[in-house]
Amino acid sequence: MTAGTHPTRHRRRIRTTEDGRRTLTAGHAFAIAVLALVLGMLLDAQGMHKSAYNQPAGWKRSAALAVTGPLATLSHALLLDRPRRYLQAALGRKGEDTIDTKIVIPAPVTTPVSPPASSSGPQTTPKPPMKLKEAFSPKHKLRLWIAGDSLVIVPGWAIIRAAGSHGAIQPVGNGPDGHVATGLERPDVFNWFTHVADELRVLKPNAVVVDFGGNDDHAYMTGLPKGVTIDGFGTPSWRREYGRRVGGMMDEIARTGAFVVWIGLPIVRSPSETADFDKINAVVAAEARKRPGRVAFVDTYTTFASASGGFAQYLEDAAGNQVLVRAPDGVHFEPAGGAIIARMVLHALNERFDLTSWRRQTAKPHP
Repeated sequence: MTAGTHPTRHRRRIRTTEDGRRTLTAGHAFAIAVLALVLGMLLDAQGMHKSAYNQPAGWKRSAALAVTGPLATLSHALLLDRPRRYLQAALGRKGEDTIDTKIVIPAPVTTPVSPPASSSGPQTTPKPPMKLKEAFSPKHKLRLWIAGDSLVIVPGWAIIRAAGSHGAIQPVGNGPDGHVATGLERPDVFNWFTHVADELRVLKPNAVVVDFGGNDDHAYMTGLPKGVTIDGFGTPSWRREYGRRVGGMMDEIARTGAFVVWIGLPIVRSPSETADFDKINAVVAAEARKRPGRVAFVDTYTTFASASGGFAQYLEDAAGNQVLVRAPDGVHFEPAGGAIIARMVLHALNERFDLTSWRRQTAKPHP
């Protein structure tokens, strides 16, 4: 040791609190914060990955998937996805992080036609006998389920209110089963194909009112069959795939014996969006025409158009008063507009079913 050198001069000074505990340095604090952030990301990796998957198509989605995909794989390998999974199960949200793009399209419902009996004389094809409408009454009510995107909610409540005073209709489920920002294009966001199949088994409706398409005006679809690509919205490839999904939804309902009432998309304030809705309506109407007696398409376009054929915020009622029928966003409906659609839906149901003869049977005879 050289002269003038103090052995403790170059020792690192350890900082402590008043009670003798060591304090953290800035480096330690930063390292702990980084570790906490990484642990938090691993615990939430599955949810982050699904959120990335549900983003609109584009470079941002691709970049998010590139990051969250490996992170979710690592989280699963380290079993760090289990706490989130157990918590979701405890809250009744089991499977919330599952990316479900499976679309099951049932075989079309067909009505077998018996061949005419053979004979030696000239053959003629007999006309099928007129089928009697299935009758419903207050003692045997028609079970009606209402489902779809946000456009079904206001009309759905109007239908339920009308059914309440009808006598022969019983709405099933907890009001209109409406899910905002969903449709048939993105089963990864909300899989209507599995949801409808599940609800049909539980609710067993005689008729189903649906309204889809308000969020389906895009070129990007998930759940495409292997080898299928979409060239763009409204193109022949898009129409084929969207028609397959619409027809599949109709057949899923019809094969249970339920009648489908499909509410078409209305004219909206935006001309470009209206043009997109026209393309969707054309596909849906074409699929409905392939299924006479099983599906009714309710065309709301002209009903909510102005006298000049454009968008109308107000319509004239039977008394000549201007009534607000459309919401401020120029797309959705006000209660008065929902009531108009409810009358159109009830008309379609009366065309298909006997919902009124019970009134004549229970009417008191005149003295």
